[in-house]
Amino acid sequence: MDTEHLRHPAPEVADRTVLITGATQGLGLHLARDLAGRGATLLLHGRDRGRLDRAAAEVRTVSGGRAPVRTYLADLSDLDQVRALAARVRAAEPRLDVLVNNAVAGGGSEPLRRELSAQGHELRFAVNHLAPQVLTRELLPLLRASAPARVVQVASVGQSPVDFDDVMMERGYEGLEAYCRSKLALIMSTFDLAAEETPGTGVTFNALHPAHLMDTEGVRAYGLTPAVPVEEGVRPTVRLITDPALAGVSGRYFDRFTDAPAHAQAYDPSARARLAALTRELLAR
Repeated sequence: MDTEHLRHPAPEVADRTVLITGATQGLGLHLARDLAGRGATLLLHGRDRGRLDRAAAEVRTVSGGRAPVRTYLADLSDLDQVRALAARVRAAEPRLDVLVNNAVAGGGSEPLRRELSAQGHELRFAVNHLAPQVLTRELLPLLRASAPARVVQVASVGQSPVDFDDVMMERGYEGLEAYCRSKLALIMSTFDLAAEETPGTGVTFNALHPAHLMDTEGVRAYGLTPAVPVEEGVRPTVRLITDPALAGVSGRYFDRFTDAPAHAQAYDPSARARLAALTRELLAR
């Protein structure tokens, strides 16, 4: 591991507070380790207390105990818990400079088995799209008060158009296809958040594909062969968090380091409007 940043914390993160969802394994944990070494204050989210405590201990060790680390427990497949998580963060944290929506439901180890969230929504749509939408909007007041602030959405190059006639995939279900649809929905909502934000508030919203087939539990569970180590996804993600050149950049999708086009549906105004209306309807129930 490159330890140079442990000796010389990057000034752009040394005094920043970063919330990472899904921080107990994979990209989230590696990202937390990297940012802790740079001197950031880390807010780590997980849904299993034992794994969350172990992750926090590991991150503290990496920083030599210098990086403040606090933990937040919640199951993002339950939107009530997502709202409660946001409320706890707002109540406990004086500032929030960066929100990284990294937690993910992948294709699954039984990809033909359709799973539902606590509210009865298709699981991948709920965890990968609805939960980040709720968490981001609930934390916007704190992000604005801490501005300049950034929201980084961990998306994927695997994107499939949302079928508005069967959004919950009740017909012909397949886990990876559900994942790809939910990730495109996440990108579409990222663009909407950026468009809605009043200029001058200092909050930016961007999505990225960090790396292709990283060696994560989710990739292996689906039966895919990892192509690169998880560390490959850390640098592109850290760049969106720290790079001063991206301070005013918002409403973009990055394929690793490249500002790239997402799936065409992400730029379709009618599709974005339909998704936004559906999302509001689902979240109001």
